[in-house]
Amino acid sequence: MSRKSVLFLALAALVASPMAHAEEMSFHLATMANAGCGDHCPRVIVAEGEIVEDTADAFVRFLRDQGRETELRSIVLLDSPGGRVVASMQLGQALRRLGMAVIVARVESEVGALVSGRCYSACVYALMGGRKRVIPRQSRVGVHRMFNYVDGVDPRSGEVLRERHYDDGGMRRALLRYSASMGVSRDLIALAERTSPDRVHLLSAAEIARWRLGSPRL
Repeated sequence: MSRKSVLFLALAALVASPMAHAEEMSFHLATMANAGCGDHCPRVIVAEGEIVEDTADAFVRFLRDQGRETELRSIVLLDSPGGRVVASMQLGQALRRLGMAVIVARVESEVGALVSGRCYSACVYALMGGRKRVIPRQSRVGVHRMFNYVDGVDPRSGEVLRERHYDDGGMRRALLRYSASMGVSRDLIALAERTSPDRVHLLSAAEIARWRLGSPRL
């Protein structure tokens, strides 16, 4: 079965569904049992959870453990609340090296329905790595300004303090280069960096198309 056929079956099976809380990103295989494909249903990789420092390496190890199942190197279902920016770019680079298509979606069980997904915050930078990026209408993609937490101690009270630290410009420049290399408009980075980190700007279908982030269908 060709990649295009698998993508078509996957999108045809997509339905809306509430999204569960995510933990650290993990990978597993799923069969598109509701895709109307009988005994020849495609298997895809499901990537869900928060993107952390070693996520890209874990993804490569997962693929290596699958041995000769080369068909698994074609499609990833991505569902993530975000995570580390550099780690997300590394995952995106791995996806691009492997020529993989990415669909923002998830499955409800090991063998079950394909449902709407999310890709928020730094997840968008992983999504950029897909050779083909599909964002179904039911799924949600959103961005906001990047930051990290730094813990310190109040010298007077001894209380542990957690403060947000923002990029000084270096990471923004890296993201601009990265997005351009992935064929995505640099304007998306500008939007993210002017969006408060206290909210997520959900990208409209027009924005997704204008900035070449993806398509709702093949």
